[in-house]
Amino acid sequence: MVRTVALAGVVLATATGLMQLRSSDFAAGGFLPRQLMATQCGGENRSPALTWSGAPKGTQSFALVVHDPDAPIPGGFYHWVVYNLPPATRYLSANARLSPNQLGETSAGKAGYYGPCPPPGPAHHYVFTLYALDVARIASHSPPRGAQLEQEIAGHIIARTVLVGTASRP
Repeated sequence: MVRTVALAGVVLATATGLMQLRSSDFAAGGFLPRQLMATQCGGENRSPALTWSGAPKGTQSFALVVHDPDAPIPGGFYHWVVYNLPPATRYLSANARLSPNQLGETSAGKAGYYGPCPPPGPAHHYVFTLYALDVARIASHSPPRGAQLEQEIAGHIIARTVLVGTASRP
């Protein structure tokens, strides 16, 4: 069993080292570039390029959830729900093309990436959470929404790491 410890927004897999998530499109804590934004906010609705390392031994699959906890709706807004990524996966390319059995529904009710488009005002935080799981597949009869996937994987997380970006509109 791998013990995890929270430290500065990142969870350490103590048996194997630090699991890390990065993007070549934005720096941790930095602003998301326009092309990642939703089309109605002048963007291209392109998912970012992501890479990760340090997955613990025993990882059988990965899941990724992108959530805006600052959204003015109960529970925040889920922008991307990805699951059933094979254990050898170490990146998602920009504008990643995933199969239907790997995509859950966003809060907009669609499978796939749905770029940020915050209301005018203070910057919103977009939390990219990568989960290393001890199960090879999440079986779902219909694409799970973000909160549903988080409930389904809750007992199977062996490590997680977080990358946060921000976005705002004048």
